[in-house]
Amino acid sequence: MLSGTRIICLLAVGMLMLGFSARVGADPLMVKTAQGKVHGKMINEDKVRAFLGIPYAAPPVGELRWKAPAPPVPWKGKREATKYGAHCMQGPVFADMIFQDGGESEDCLYLNVFTPASADEHSMLPVMFWIHGGGYFAGSASEPRHNGDFLPLKGVVLVTINYRLGVFGFLATSDLAKEANGAAGNYGLMDMVAALDWVHANIEKFGGDPKNVTIFGESAGSSAVSTLMAAASAQGLFEKAIGESGGAMNLGAPDTPSLAEREQREQDWVTSLGVSTLAELRDLPAQTIAEAAQRQGAPGFSPVIDGKLLTEPIAATYAAGKQAHVPLLAGWNRDEQFQLSVGMTAAKWKEFAAQNYGERAAEFLSLYPGDTDAQAARSAIDYNSDTFIAFGTWKWIDAQTRTGDAPVYRYHFEQPAPPSKFHPGWFAFHSDDIEYVFGTLDTRPGADWLPEDRKLSDEMMDYWTNFAKTGDPNGPGLPLWPRFDKDGTVLHLDNEITAGPDTTRERYEFLLKWMPKPPARP
Repeated sequence: MLSGTRIICLLAVGMLMLGFSARVGADPLMVKTAQGKVHGKMINEDKVRAFLGIPYAAPPVGELRWKAPAPPVPWKGKREATKYGAHCMQGPVFADMIFQDGGESEDCLYLNVFTPASADEHSMLPVMFWIHGGGYFAGSASEPRHNGDFLPLKGVVLVTINYRLGVFGFLATSDLAKEANGAAGNYGLMDMVAALDWVHANIEKFGGDPKNVTIFGESAGSSAVSTLMAAASAQGLFEKAIGESGGAMNLGAPDTPSLAEREQREQDWVTSLGVSTLAELRDLPAQTIAEAAQRQGAPGFSPVIDGKLLTEPIAATYAAGKQAHVPLLAGWNRDEQFQLSVGMTAAKWKEFAAQNYGERAAEFLSLYPGDTDAQAARSAIDYNSDTFIAFGTWKWIDAQTRTGDAPVYRYHFEQPAPPSKFHPGWFAFHSDDIEYVFGTLDTRPGADWLPEDRKLSDEMMDYWTNFAKTGDPNGPGLPLWPRFDKDGTVLHLDNEITAGPDTTRERYEFLLKWMPKPPARP
């Protein structure tokens, strides 16, 4: 006869065995979200679980076109999450943008979750939330260079998202403003906030910590990060921010136009389509609208001070210290653009300086020297890069350093990429950093990477994921990355990683005062 103590012990063992059996028998690719179950797949030799094409909002079609994202529609049973959702309506598309999804659609508000195979709902790993670039008019989370095969191996959960682009994401007309109590535009930014809300509600089930989210992006995605830091509705949804080559405080123009500046111009464009009401506009096929938005004379569509998501110029929000006070890691590439350097000579560069800066040409040439043809070509690249995107990134970092009350780390990416199908060789060109950050070098067609490229990629992945974990990119085996907000030190990401003083401030302060609008080419 068993004693009471032995019975209790046997029952306890039985319960443990039942629990173990339940865990062993559970499908690690099945996760229950707030909307329903999703079934993913294993990738990267079964080291990472991928859940693709998860809806984070209702399809923005019909009556929901040009409205704030509505909650995703629940489903019964399991939803296969093994393929990317469609990329959003867009255009024109950059040559190096390769999509792995099934095509273009207005029904595109999907996200993807990549998590270590060993993670479960108790892991509480830091979350990295990626916003793709593309000028707010192109791009997709399904691009191979954004693949999630490798970052999760550094101990993070990766989320990549689609968001509405171009005319579908940022149309701001007087009729839309009347319909929404005075606010119009910024639907793409609202999508990002909705996706962050989804992450907070669901990411724990995938192994992520909803209280440790880092938003990061490149180009327009980086500009979006700087904008979300200024948007009250996004604050509190992330704890850290990373920006790669982009900021909302642009050179030579207000950082974000007002609704009044946009709505009449865009209302006139809508009228040119032959419609007179919002109902008629929403009845037009998405492809008709997308093609019309790319015709000559069509207005550009981008973020706007809508009075709701953004209530004032972004620079004003930062100046007043009302942005998110979160750690920031940001920087840009050495050769963001280089077209101005083609055929450049010392004589042409001096002519360029005289034409554009007149009596201040000598000061310009002291900052962008051109005593030899080679020096002139290098300065042309620097100027081209600065006026294209580096200045806006610098201005954001500078603003956050002044009022952000949180650590700031600044980098300069200088590793020249080898020639490939879509990229000229031996420049650290705009977007060249992406594959290094994601560890996806081998997704770039035709590139013959060197061992030092792979080493730098691994180091950058460590820096980025360390920052996502703790707000500090430093860690064992990495060259020290000092805080920029403490002593103005910049980390130079090249074959050999080094840290040194900021040598560009004088250029940007000069451009802030004297740059002509727009810059001319000789």
